Amino acid sequence: MQPLIDELKWRGLLHQCTHDDLGDVLEKESQTVYAGFDPTADSLHIGSLLPIIGLMHFQRHGHRPIALVGGGTGMIGDPSGKSEERQLLDDDALRANVAGIRIQLERFLDFDGDRGALLLNNADWLAQFTLVEFLRDIGKHFSVNAMLMKDSVRTRLEDRDHGISFTEFSYSLLQACDFLQLYRDQGCQVQIGGSDQWGNIVAGMDLIRRKEQADAYGLTFPLVQKSDGTKFGKTESGTIWLDADRTSPYHFYQFWLNQSDADVSRWLRAFTFLPREKIESLEQALADAPHERVAHRKLADEVTRMVHGDDALQNAVRASKAMFGGDLNGLDDATLEDVFSEVPSSTRPRTELKDGRTVVEVLVECGVFKSKGEARRMIDSGGVYLNNDRVALDATLTESSLVSEHIAVVRKGKKNYHLLRFE
Repeated sequence: MQPLIDELKWRGLLHQCTHDDLGDVLEKESQTVYAGFDPTADSLHIGSLLPIIGLMHFQRHGHRPIALVGGGTGMIGDPSGKSEERQLLDDDALRANVAGIRIQLERFLDFDGDRGALLLNNADWLAQFTLVEFLRDIGKHFSVNAMLMKDSVRTRLEDRDHGISFTEFSYSLLQACDFLQLYRDQGCQVQIGGSDQWGNIVAGMDLIRRKEQADAYGLTFPLVQKSDGTKFGKTESGTIWLDADRTSPYHFYQFWLNQSDADVSRWLRAFTFLPREKIESLEQALADAPHERVAHRKLADEVTRMVHGDDALQNAVRASKAMFGGDLNGLDDATLEDVFSEVPSSTRPRTELKDGRTVVEVLVECGVFKSKGEARRMIDSGGVYLNNDRVALDATLTESSLVSEHIAVVRKGKKNYHLLRFE
């Protein structure tokens, strides 16, 4: 196993490092490292994957990771990278979000053993401060002049429409307090995060130096952008979440599968743990035969398996093949609705499955064909499929016509689908 810093560099995961000798420090002895996660929703999104993967890399190299959920700082909101102040969450929403994020983080890190990961909530210490204590013990160590120079603050100050509240202006002090608390309680000397967290990380390092006369370190990842400059993790349908109820495993898989040729190599390095030799062979396959999309499928496989598990991956793969005439058996209603969410659909009474209605009659009534004559001609030529099986001219609809509990999938020609729901 190569040194951690070298691993992060070749994977494109190293943006800034506070100390030139951090690599030596990490190789010399096991360190405790933390990354923070903002509970603005009850699920993390793929923008959160880089710090998660960062913690996983640290743990694989023998270091102890701390995933810190911002139950306290979430009440304030980080102004970094934001053009306006966020809506503050009430206590119930915040608790629900923290609980949802905890469950997700536990999928990625090993919490067993003496050096197992820790999952902490900064509300446990930030909520204990009185205002006077905070100003006396923390605030006096920060220069307002230096705080005003931070990009996240200066940009907002120059925006006359929004500005920045004292609440958000104080955010970096709270995050610095987190670093100090974790240093004192857990011996944590390393903080990692996105490049927009650089100022907050440095503030925490300075506070540890002032209060404890000790060294602390910081490392940031690049903010992920696609090769065309657009934001990564956003689609026409919205954010790509890690929660299967918010973004289904099928759509999650499709997101990675549909990345551009120009991006897939970068994402293989950053978002998977495939060894260098394997990634380089995939890059060669991409260069030699881009139409075969071998690298794209491997990227989608690896990330979907890591986030949702092997069973969800296999369902997503089968669901993807279903759009191209693959086997539909075993896919449930929810998956079929997901896969065929953009095709026409009709809802029919379930009694039709016992009434001997012919496929021709129903397809005409649903508007798949304009007339029975057109339907018969297409069926007779072998161009109509029910659940990807050819339909006979005299076929009737029965319970066995359903591929799932309520759904039958009609295909006209190669790719004209229609979903029949029987309720």
